[in-house]
Amino acid sequence: MERSELAAWLRLTLTPGVGNHTVRRLLALCGLPGQVFQQPALWHGHVTVAQARALSMEPEGLAALDEATWQWLHGAADGVGRRVLTLADAAYPAPLLATEDPPPLLYVMGPEHVLGGPSFFPAPCLAVVGSRNPTVQGGLHARQFAKALRAAGLCIVSGMALGVDAAAHEGALEDAPEGCLATIAVVGTGLDRVYPSRHRTLAHRIARQGLLVSEYPLGTPPLAQNFPKRNRIIAGLSQGTLVVEAALQSGSLITARLAAEQGREVFAIPGSIQSPQARGCHALIRQGAKLVETTQDVLEELRLPVPAVQTQPAEGAQEDGDALLSAMGWDLIGLDALIARTGMDAAALQVALLEHELAGRVARLPGGSFQRVALS
Repeated sequence: MERSELAAWLRLTLTPGVGNHTVRRLLALCGLPGQVFQQPALWHGHVTVAQARALSMEPEGLAALDEATWQWLHGAADGVGRRVLTLADAAYPAPLLATEDPPPLLYVMGPEHVLGGPSFFPAPCLAVVGSRNPTVQGGLHARQFAKALRAAGLCIVSGMALGVDAAAHEGALEDAPEGCLATIAVVGTGLDRVYPSRHRTLAHRIARQGLLVSEYPLGTPPLAQNFPKRNRIIAGLSQGTLVVEAALQSGSLITARLAAEQGREVFAIPGSIQSPQARGCHALIRQGAKLVETTQDVLEELRLPVPAVQTQPAEGAQEDGDALLSAMGWDLIGLDALIARTGMDAAALQVALLEHELAGRVARLPGGSFQRVALS
C-alpha cells in the first residue's frame, strides 16, 4: 500500500460521525478514498450536513497516526509481519466480506513470510468462545476441542480474552506443526497493545503461528464498547461458532447470535443444570444450536472429513470405577455433601481428594467446593 493511499483510508475511517455503513456508501459512490475527497459534489443526498462538514476537514491527530501506522507497517522484527487490509484488497478475507458489516480496514500481524503473499487468511475456520470465568472442566473442554479440531484441519478463531478464549488459542497452538496458521485472535484494541496484559506471551505465540487481527487503529485502548463489536468479526471469519460455557448474559451469546444471523452454524457444549456457566449453552441448544459432545459432531455438521481417531473431550471420557469420583458426579460439591454421600470420615476423605487432585482428576475451587475433571 502506498503512503498516500494509507493516509486517505485513515482519513476516511477516522472522520468523526462517519461510520462503517457511510464509508461503504461513499466508496461505492466515488471509488477509492482519495476519490471520495476529490468529489464532494457527489456526497449530496448520501451524507448529512454534519458528516459533509466533517469530511471536508482533516481529522485531529491524522498526521501522527499516519506516521505511526507507516512505521508500524515497516517495523517488522523477529519474523513477524504487519499488514493493513482494505475492502479493496484481494487478501481481505472473503467470509468476512460477505457479512453485513465488514470493517473498512483490518490491521493484521502474523508470520512475515505468510503476510507477504497475496492471500493468507486460512480456511476453514471455527470460532471457539465462552466464559471469561469458566469452570475447570470448561477450560479443559475449550483447550481439548480446539486442539482436536485444529488437528482435523480447522483454524481456531477467538478473542484472546481471559478464560475460554485463551484456552482455545492455547489448545490450537499445542503441537501445531511448523508453518500451520493454527489460530486467529480478533482483539478489541490497536495491535500495538496487548489486552489483557497477562496475555503478552500468548499474543507473541499467535503472531508467529497464527494471526492477530483488529479493526481498530494503533493506540486504541481497551474500551468496553469495542469488545462486543469485534464479536461480529470473530463470527464472520468462521464457518461456525462453538460456545463452550456461557452465562445467560454473556458476550459469547452475542457472537453466537451474529453467527446465526450470518447463516453460519452454531454449536454448544451442554453442562450441568446446576452450573450458571452452562445456562447460556442450554439456551442456545433450545434455540436450535447443535449439541456437541465430540469433535465429530462439529466436523459432520460442517461437512468436513472426520479423522479415523476421534478425540472426545467429554464428561464421559473418564470412567475408572472409583467410588469417590462416582459419588462426586459432575457438579460442584462441598465436603459435607461428600461425607454424606460416601460415608467416609473427613480426614480420610481429604486424603482421597488430595490424591485425585494431584492426579488432575479433581479440582479444588474457591469456597471449599470440589469438581470432578474429565481427562481426554
